[in-house]
Amino acid sequence: MHNLLIVDDEPGIRQSLKGVLEDEGYKVSAVDSAEACLENLHRRGYEVVLLDVWLPGMDGLDALQRIRELDDAPEVIMISGHGTIETAVRATKLGAYDFLEKPLSIEKTLILIKNALESRRLRTENKDLKKQVQSKGEIAGASVPMKALRQQIGLMAPTNGRVLIYGESGTGKELVAIAIHAQSLRKEALFVEVNCAAIPEDLIESELFGHRKGSFPGAVTDKDGKFLKADGGTLFLDEVGDMSLKTQSKVLRTLDEQKFTPVGGDELVSADARVIASTNKDLEEEISKGNFREDLFYRLNVIPFFVPPLRERKEDIPLLARYFLKDISAAYSRRSKEITDDAIEVLTRYAWPGNVRELRNVVERMVIMHPTAQKLERKHLPPLVYRDGTRRARADFSTLHQAREAYERDYILKKLDENHGNVSRAAEVLGLERSHLYRKMKALGIAVKE
Repeated sequence: MHNLLIVDDEPGIRQSLKGVLEDEGYKVSAVDSAEACLENLHRRGYEVVLLDVWLPGMDGLDALQRIRELDDAPEVIMISGHGTIETAVRATKLGAYDFLEKPLSIEKTLILIKNALESRRLRTENKDLKKQVQSKGEIAGASVPMKALRQQIGLMAPTNGRVLIYGESGTGKELVAIAIHAQSLRKEALFVEVNCAAIPEDLIESELFGHRKGSFPGAVTDKDGKFLKADGGTLFLDEVGDMSLKTQSKVLRTLDEQKFTPVGGDELVSADARVIASTNKDLEEEISKGNFREDLFYRLNVIPFFVPPLRERKEDIPLLARYFLKDISAAYSRRSKEITDDAIEVLTRYAWPGNVRELRNVVERMVIMHPTAQKLERKHLPPLVYRDGTRRARADFSTLHQAREAYERDYILKKLDENHGNVSRAAEVLGLERSHLYRKMKALGIAVKE
């Protein structure tokens, strides 16, 4: 239920307007002064305030100025019985959503309230999106390649130069694009993303440039495209190498002219969006195959970025694993967990073909599958990571004794895990006396709780 506040010194207007709005399903409060209005706004949240201009004590325009300074300010519709153009203009400049004249038209009042609520919803949504972009724009990693990447972002983010980000799937190309936007001169505007690989060829033009009603079956209304939504902000073309040649041609013209025609339309629409693109393909090779336009490549490749795969910056794995563990535990409302050095060692030795995305998925799986474990250990790792990591670890041993001891430890841990920590059952599976298994565990440094 939406919360509205009426501020008017005439009791009749307060009562009649409150009754009408409550009949429409709104939750309504009413006060007779600007001072009472401000006091109420500090006590509870309102989405729309209907504020009279002429009030005893502080007038409505002064109150409006104070309201707009609040952190989560409501939309304000000004009301006046003898308003002038100058008053309306001043109210608009101070941030009023609109202006109503007495006697009030109920129909117009209801329409304005509905539109004001939608405006506030969009403003709040936009604000939340900006917060998400800013929080996602942090690039973790202490390795030399990541330090260099952060330095490069800091140097070129404040420019309007187009960027082409290269990297394997899962390396974090989207994160780099978000970081560039978050440090750019356009950070107050929207960051709009288009996954060129996920949208069917017959729909991507509509997605990018919008369409007009009736331009194709299913186009029942006009729709704005991503270029227009990113006007003044940043448009991220993810996996641009998967875009069709036909769409590439229209994107090229749009980059050159900063204008485009919506699908089914005949008018030119202007949009000033900074374009950042990414790809996991070798675009020069795609050009030689005839799959990508050379002229578009040169338009996009003004500032190239290379995001290294995780296997080339393994020193970042412990930091990333612990970062994901904290973030995912909080997201699932789980108590904070630790990850042991043994588990980190195995993670560091794994090849990570899926890069950072795969590492995050592995940590998430461990959090979900082992909700009661306070420490995530080597035995909690998924089999693929565990087997590959320990196999690579064994290849680094200098003596047969070290390799044999590591293999025995891993094998016993695996059997204990399969038997839910029951030493007697694990001993039976291993073909050992329980006392013998206890001695072996002690010699290998395996605590009974493992």
